[in-house]
Parts: sequence; C-alpha cells; structure tokens
Amino acid sequence: MDEIEIPSHFLCPISLQLMRDPVTISTGITYDRDNIEKWLFSCKNKACPVTKQVLHDSDLTPNHTLRRLIQAWCTLNASHGIERIPTPKPPIDQTQIAKLLKDGKKFPEMQLKCLKRLRSITLEGERNRNCLEAAGAVEFLVSIIKSYDSRLLEVENNEGSEFIKASDEALCILYNIKVSESRLKSIISNDHEFIESVVQVLKNGNYQSRAYATMLLKDIFEVADPIQLISVTPEYFAEIVRTLRDQISQQASKAALKLLVELCPWGRNRIKAVEGGAVFVLIELLLETSDKRACELALIVLDQLCCCAEGRAEFLKHGAGLGIVSKKIFRVSHVASDRAVRILSSICRFSATSRVLQEMLQVGVVAKLCLVVQIDSSAKTKEKARAILKLHSGVWRNPSCIPSHLLSSYPSS
Repeated sequence: MDEIEIPSHFLCPISLQLMRDPVTISTGITYDRDNIEKWLFSCKNKACPVTKQVLHDSDLTPNHTLRRLIQAWCTLNASHGIERIPTPKPPIDQTQIAKLLKDGKKFPEMQLKCLKRLRSITLEGERNRNCLEAAGAVEFLVSIIKSYDSRLLEVENNEGSEFIKASDEALCILYNIKVSESRLKSIISNDHEFIESVVQVLKNGNYQSRAYATMLLKDIFEVADPIQLISVTPEYFAEIVRTLRDQISQQASKAALKLLVELCPWGRNRIKAVEGGAVFVLIELLLETSDKRACELALIVLDQLCCCAEGRAEFLKHGAGLGIVSKKIFRVSHVASDRAVRILSSICRFSATSRVLQEMLQVGVVAKLCLVVQIDSSAKTKEKARAILKLHSGVWRNPSCIPSHLLSSYPSS
C-alpha cells in the first residue's frame, strides 16, 4: 500500500489511514468509526477534531457512498497488494440490546445465550459499551452475579474454548463495560448485597474471575463515600491480601494495591489489613518485584500500615522488612524513596528497641539515611532522614558503624 498514493478523501483525518467504516458526524466531516468513537467516547472529547466545533450530539451516520467508493478503489488496485475492505456490520442499538435483556430475564434458558451475545457486543467498541449501560445491561449483570449462577457457559479464548460459570462471565462483562461513575455509585448505594457477592467471587472463584472481581472493586471503592469505606469487613481485606499473595496477574495485583491505598486511611481499616496479613505479603512483594509502580504502591500501603502499632509490630517480625525498604531508596523513584524514609521514620520514632537499632546498622539502613542527607533528595525526605539520624545519634554516630565517606554527612545532635 506504501507504493500507491491513496486518495486523500479516503483517509481518516484522525489516523491518516484508509477508512474501513466511514461515518459522518454532525459537522459534516467523515471519520473512520473506530477512531471517532475513541475520540468521543474513550477520550471524552466534545468537539469535532477537524473543525473544533462543539458537538451537540454524538450521532454517527454511516457514509455508505464513500465506503463503496473505497471498496471499488481497493478492487481496482488489488494488483498492488491492496485488499478490499469488508462491508462492516451495522452497529447495534439500544432497542436490540433491550430485547436481548428482556429475553434473558424472561426465559432462564435464554440467559446463557444472552451472556454470550453481551460479551461479543462489549468487545466491539466504546460505543457499544455505552449502549449496554444505557439499555440496562448493568442491572441485568449485577442480578446474575448476586445469584452466583453456577451454570456453565462455553466461551471462546485464545486457546480455543472453555466452560465458566454464568456469574463469572457476568462479572467479566460488567468490568469490561467500564461502568460510569454515576452508575457505580448508584449500585453500591442501593444494593448492599452486590459487594458481598463480589467478595464471594474473590473467595471462591477461579483466578480469572478473582482478577475481574478485584479490578471491579477498585473501580467501585474509588467512587464510594466514607461510610462505605469505613464499613469494609475484615474478610474483604483477607481476600484482597490473598489476591496479592497468589499473584493472579500484574493487573490484578496493582488493582489490589490501589484498593488498599484507597481503604487503609479510613477508620480501623489499617488494623483490618494488618490482621489480614497485608504487611508480610507487601514485604514479600517488594522482595520479588522490580515493577516501578507496584513498588511505589506497596511502599505507600506499608507507610499507612506502619502508622499503627500493629502494623509496625508485623513489619519488624519479618526478617527482611528493614533491609528491603532501605534498599528501595534511590532505586525506584522519588515517590518510593519518600515513602521508604517515612516507613523508617515511623519505626524509629515509635518502635526503636535496641535490637531494632542494631539491625538498622547491620543491614545498612543508617548508611542509606546518611546518603539521603548527602544526595539531592526532596527537602521533606532529607529533613525526615536528618531527624531520624539525630534521634538516635547516641547509638549510631560512631566511626566504626558508618563508612568514612558518609560520616561527614551525619547531622550533629
């Protein structure tokens, strides 16, 4: 295709690629459907990319004439290796989805067929996902998840096909719809059983459904109100920690970490997380992962948990806690370094027994804090490190304990 010039009016103004499904918006400009749907629905833009005019509606009208011209041009240039673009399927509308949902609710034997069709609709683009939400698919899927429907549904995947529970498939579809913030708020405000149902999936589901449950719960708790955040049960924390420990997937692990970041500051949630085994699992995660964002999130949660006595006690029970937190300073990011110093500050201020102080010397924590004072760190991080060193200078300020090139940076008490 590079050897032949494509007529400019066959190119999408967004991608500058040959249009496969040309559609026209209210300003009269034609775009390829995929690109303009991403522009309007995924990126939430409200103006025409070419004219910059504000769009008062997001209707997309298929430009059949242009599509036929493009197909004819492709056929004429087949000798140049250009394949004819297929005629696109007409997009689904709310009426069709509403009928599908009605059949699924009315006839139980149609429910599995309905879920299969909903999955394929979800995968066909942002516009379809918006249509699903507007047509009431979210409520239909929530009802199936709450029923914990164990009937098996055959679904296609990269390796062929597999059988999964109807409730697990509903959970997968619900996550992929990317439900709007207002609808998520409505679900958790009006349906207290739903979160409990998702926690049961975390507890009893397969790895894939547990991953979707974790990611969906992250989206839910990001829009929850303080009362809902405070009232999260210990069982819920235990299951989130289990998701982290099992390392289901990188995406699920990051969702679990973000959930803990969101929940831990509220009420007694720190203690619930500690009792659920979060501290040990987070330290193990830091020992095993080199992913920058995962390290940052794990250190943020550990910082929150070390603000309570129970968290600090669990942290010090792990033989590698002090060493790995110190090691992450300067090796991940400014955010990670700041959180690592904050964790060490909490330990030094509230849990500094003589054994702990000696361990900090032995594993290189004191030398690393001297380096923080010496090297260009943020002002707050540097001040925290200096305060820690001053606090325990009676034990640590000894030439035999600290390398000579760092001793000069040890602050005087």
